[in-house]
Amino acid sequence: MDSTNQRRTALKGMLAGAAVLTATGSVSCFAADEKKTTYALKGNINHSVCRWCFNNLSVEELCKEARAMGLVGIDLVGPKDWPVLKKYGLASTMCNGAEISLTEGWNHPQYHATLLKNYSDMIPQVAKAGFKNLICFSGNRKGLDDETGLKNCTEGLKKLLPLAEKHKVVLVMELLNSKVNHPDYQCDRTAWGVELAKRLGSENFKLLYDIYHMQVDEGNVIQTIRDNHQYIGHYHTAGVPGRHEIDDSQELNYPAIMRAIKDTGFKGYVAQEFIPTAKDKLASLRQAVQICDV
Repeated sequence: MDSTNQRRTALKGMLAGAAVLTATGSVSCFAADEKKTTYALKGNINHSVCRWCFNNLSVEELCKEARAMGLVGIDLVGPKDWPVLKKYGLASTMCNGAEISLTEGWNHPQYHATLLKNYSDMIPQVAKAGFKNLICFSGNRKGLDDETGLKNCTEGLKKLLPLAEKHKVVLVMELLNSKVNHPDYQCDRTAWGVELAKRLGSENFKLLYDIYHMQVDEGNVIQTIRDNHQYIGHYHTAGVPGRHEIDDSQELNYPAIMRAIKDTGFKGYVAQEFIPTAKDKLASLRQAVQICDV
C-alpha cells in the first residue's frame, strides 16, 4: 500500500463513528452529510464560530458545515435565524439583536431607555429558545473618564439584571481593542470590565474575552485569563496582527491559550472570529478548530 492510500485508510478509520458535542454540551454520534467530514473532537472545548466571518455562506450552509466539523453552535445570530440553527442541533452560542451599536452602549445614560426596552424584550426570547448568552457593549467614551463610564454602566445594567437572573440569561459585555479596530471604545481593558462585573455582583453578567482584541490592547493573555477567569463567560479567537487565521503566521500560541482556558474549568463556548484570507475559507475554519481542540 503506498503512503497516499495508507493515509486515506488511517483517516477513514479515525473518522468512523466520531463523537462530537451537541448544542446542549452532551456527547453524541451522528453521520455527516454524504460529502462532509465528521470530526472526532476531544470534548474539552465547546467550539463555535461567528456568523459574520462567513457571510459568503447562507446560515443554512454554515450550519451544515459547522455540524460536520463538530461545532456546537454559531455566535452572533439573532431570533430570525434560530430555527435554522435548531434544525441542525446547534445553539446560538452568543445571541445578539438587542444592542443599539458598538459605539452606543451602557456607558451613556441617554441610551438606557432604549437599551432597557430592547433587552427586556430580548431576554425572554433567548430563554424561551433555550439559549443562554446575550451580548452587550459599553459603547464609546465620547469624553467620559473610566469612573463615570463604570458608574453609568452599573446604573443601567443593575436595572436589567433581575430580569436576566429570572430567565437565567447571561449578559456578556465584549472586550474590544481601542488601539486598532474600535477607537474610543470604553471596555477595552480586562481590568475595566472586571471592575464592572464586581460592581454588578451577579453571575448573570460576564465578559466576552476576545483574545485577539486583548492581545492588541494589553497582551499577557494567559496570565490575564488565569487571574480573571471567574468573570469571563465567553471567548473569541483571531490571529494577531490582522485578525486572520490563527495558524503559525501570527504571534499567538493558541494551543497554550486553550490549555490555560481548559485548566480554569471553563465550560462555556470558544468561538472562532477570524477573517479568512485563504481561498478555501472552510479549510481555515477546520484548521482553527483543530488547533484549539486541546
